[in-house]
Amino acid sequence: MTFRPSAARLASNRDLPRQLLHQITTLTLTIVTLGLSISSEKYGFCATSRSVPNIVLILADDLGWWDLGCYGSVFHETPHLDRLAGQGMRFTDAYAACNCCSPTRASILTGKYPARLHVTDWIPGTNFPTAKLRPPAWLQHLPPEEVTLAEALQAAGYATAAVGKWHLGREPFLPQSQGFDVNVAGNHSGAPGSYFWPYGHGDPARANRYHGGPVPDVYAGGRPGEYLTDRLTDEALKFIEANRERPFFLYLAHYAVHTPLEAKKELIEKYKARVRPGQRQNNPTYAAMVESLDQSVGRVLARLEALGIAGRTIVVFTSDNGGYVGYGGNSGATWNGPLRLGKGSCYEGGHRVPLVIRWPSVAPAGSVCREPVVSVDLYPTILALTGARGDAKHNAAVDGADITPLLRQTGKPARDAIYWHYPHYNVLPQTPYGAIRQGDYKLIEYDEDQRIELYNLKDDLGETTDLAGKTPQLAGALRARLATWRQSVGAQMAQPNPNYDGHPADRDL
Repeated sequence: MTFRPSAARLASNRDLPRQLLHQITTLTLTIVTLGLSISSEKYGFCATSRSVPNIVLILADDLGWWDLGCYGSVFHETPHLDRLAGQGMRFTDAYAACNCCSPTRASILTGKYPARLHVTDWIPGTNFPTAKLRPPAWLQHLPPEEVTLAEALQAAGYATAAVGKWHLGREPFLPQSQGFDVNVAGNHSGAPGSYFWPYGHGDPARANRYHGGPVPDVYAGGRPGEYLTDRLTDEALKFIEANRERPFFLYLAHYAVHTPLEAKKELIEKYKARVRPGQRQNNPTYAAMVESLDQSVGRVLARLEALGIAGRTIVVFTSDNGGYVGYGGNSGATWNGPLRLGKGSCYEGGHRVPLVIRWPSVAPAGSVCREPVVSVDLYPTILALTGARGDAKHNAAVDGADITPLLRQTGKPARDAIYWHYPHYNVLPQTPYGAIRQGDYKLIEYDEDQRIELYNLKDDLGETTDLAGKTPQLAGALRARLATWRQSVGAQMAQPNPNYDGHPADRDL
């Protein structure tokens, strides 16, 4: 926290001579300035400069690629996000680094692939004790030695706040130990017990099902009828207001639109009246949750404008994995358009997500980028946008590419391919796999039997036609590249399970 001396407060002390007051004030300002100068020398800019951009990173949970109006949904209403896309750049081929939440969140905050971090499944994952393979000894927290975006920006003079979902470990691995000055509602939970206050607290059934509710600071300050998405937005706006005179990094990680599917009654009724036979997206409750999420974004954008800081604030909006289309006998929440399957899967519906970046006067308004990008790219890109250097040792192992040239429309990032590594089972059902996208082609390799599939995403976005047998040379080259990458990042592989019972894993959970 930056100390700002108050001249009025000092002047109110009648016992101190005016000259002494002046000396104290000057000395205090000198100390503050010296601290900022040191930061400037180390990280390449002065943290008090109004030319340094603020960063607002809004992360939705389980929001599908097809869920926004600007991405093609005709059922969901998202006017604020559509406007954001119209003011910035919309990415058509943006990917989460994993098919589920925790690994992608770790990748965003560190710029490293989940395989390198060894955070490769949602925490704590799902246990399949008699499956053919057993998962490796993966980490169930974000390693404290990793330098997060918050730590890099905090050291460069930014105020930092994590508001909402964390899901990267229990105490002592919470946001405040990873560079965030403020942590609101971030703990080990993957979802709230309820979206309405008291958010499942005091309800053991809900707490057990969703691995706990939001942290007590939100629970304690709530009121009957309060909706979690709104409350998190309130907390985000408080942080923006308090830090409007200095650079800030707001990580607003909504629990929405993750299950449990709960929304405001009036919005549910609105969408019930809009359901028509044959609609692929037709869940009124989910649609209402999406609209509340959109309203949250609108409130943040409006506050930035009202404070006169929208022009120097970069806004990033994305999702941690694909939309939840249902699995394990459960009905889904959404439909991911032409993409195959959804959250938890190795196909495009599991990985491809919305991504919108508004960088005023730099990223052309209403622009569309069709170059593949991935969540690890946000770390080096935000460092480039802010001028913060971060930590040299950490940066040397960053997997992401700086996509500033895409935003400026001056070139492409230096990258050969995008990779995925998931040595786990889940209730989709999905077995352990690895995948690579290079150019228009995507290859998937299944760990159980080393079977491969190959798709041309340009011609076959729905991944309906496997080309592996027709183009063995290309398939072999991509498979070899995937293996080389796994070795380079120290990927942990699933291992033969001595307790394998000869049957598929029980996925009816």
